[in-house]
Amino acid sequence: MEHIELLEDILAGAAIIHHTGDMQVLCGSLCIDSRKVVKNSVFIAVRGTLSDGHLFIDKAIELGATAIVCEERPATVKAGVTYVQVKDSAAVVGLMANEYYGCPSAQLKVVGITGTNGKTTTATLLYQLYERMGYKCGLISTVQNMIHDKAEQSTHTTPDAISIQELMRRMADAGCTHVFMEVSSHAVHQKRIAGIRFAGGVFTNITHDHLDYHKTFDEYIKVKKCFFDELPEGAFALTNADDKRGMVMLQNTRAEKNTYSLRAPASVKGKVLENNLTGLVMQVDGQEAHFRMIGTFNAYNLLAVYGVAKLLGEEKMHVLEVLSGLSGAAGRFETYMSTNDKILGIVDYAHTPDALINVLATINQLRTQGQQLITVLGCGGDRDKTKRPIMAEVACEHSDKAILTSDNPRSEDPEMILNDMEAGLTGPQKRKSLRITDRREAIKVACTIAGAGDIILVAGKGHETYQDIKGVKQHFDDREILTEAFETLNK
Repeated sequence: MEHIELLEDILAGAAIIHHTGDMQVLCGSLCIDSRKVVKNSVFIAVRGTLSDGHLFIDKAIELGATAIVCEERPATVKAGVTYVQVKDSAAVVGLMANEYYGCPSAQLKVVGITGTNGKTTTATLLYQLYERMGYKCGLISTVQNMIHDKAEQSTHTTPDAISIQELMRRMADAGCTHVFMEVSSHAVHQKRIAGIRFAGGVFTNITHDHLDYHKTFDEYIKVKKCFFDELPEGAFALTNADDKRGMVMLQNTRAEKNTYSLRAPASVKGKVLENNLTGLVMQVDGQEAHFRMIGTFNAYNLLAVYGVAKLLGEEKMHVLEVLSGLSGAAGRFETYMSTNDKILGIVDYAHTPDALINVLATINQLRTQGQQLITVLGCGGDRDKTKRPIMAEVACEHSDKAILTSDNPRSEDPEMILNDMEAGLTGPQKRKSLRITDRREAIKVACTIAGAGDIILVAGKGHETYQDIKGVKQHFDDREILTEAFETLNK
């Protein structure tokens, strides 16, 4: 995909403080990473969490950048290079990329889903629903990005601002009409979604997460709310009225305000009639429907999806009919069964205390007397340390046995992470736990100690196919390991 535009045109939506040089210069590409700069690139110097792009301006010029967009002009400027000073480089990136790629979101109905838990499932269900209803759709998610029927690997929950616009351009060119995307708190805070015109926004819930980045829970809430504050008139905002912070999201939005709920009066009202290991029977807007997905948390996801479709003008009965056949996102409450002993294995991405409580509460609600529940989990390295003892405590409190193990230790020592987890356990809880650092071994041991009819939950990694150890991503898939362990039991 080739785009060569005039610098002044792609800066049309930006507030410029000062500029020197030729604004008619051609822009061959946009870069925020100086290593990707080529001849005729425009380099935007962004102050990030790990590095400051202003330190790489000279390197970008050496590699062929003909224009620099920055918050602070270098003391020495180079002849033949255009310098544009702006107040906020991070916000300008999205605006420039939007213009550069021909305002793709204006040609699409883009719906953003934000919240601590449920983003991936809700976005994926919307994508599946609309594809099955005959639309060509795009999906931007933690698990994968989809351009209609073509899958692309995802590296972030929400890509950087240039990548998002480039991806949406390709979606529009491929004939997509709708795009459903996860909107992470990091993406909102770092202004990666600047320049996108949203048709609607969805709030799922908010719980303890990402405090390594946002520092305080109040700051985390404010960042989520900012997404709704910036929705345009004519868009819709759909929030979970049963979450105690759900209505806060609607306070200052210009978008049409809508709610969904299982407990309170709402624009979209649901009621769980049956909830078991074969699925959910729900009443949605007065209509009874059966869904293949399990658990109250998925009842909320399904309501959110139905609510979006309703707000986008789809026919109620058709939506419920198609939705009833969908299975959701990979690694979200995926179930496996051993042939001989009928041990039920569940792989789930739950990596926050609240997500883990939700999954364990669902299993405990559905399991029968005598079924033992064994939970395997770890906590990621270089992430919020305060949730480690809570995660271990939750696993022990709501399981018959918990096996504490590794989960993407990254640069940290796995043993230190496990020490942090064990610090949250009382004496009786410690007696219910095992500590097995090797995650493969931990899953195998869980399968070995499980009896006929028992349930094993492998939590934390879900769809991920790697272990991140000392900067190296080694192949590792909980689903593969669990399946292999079951096959060994069946021999």
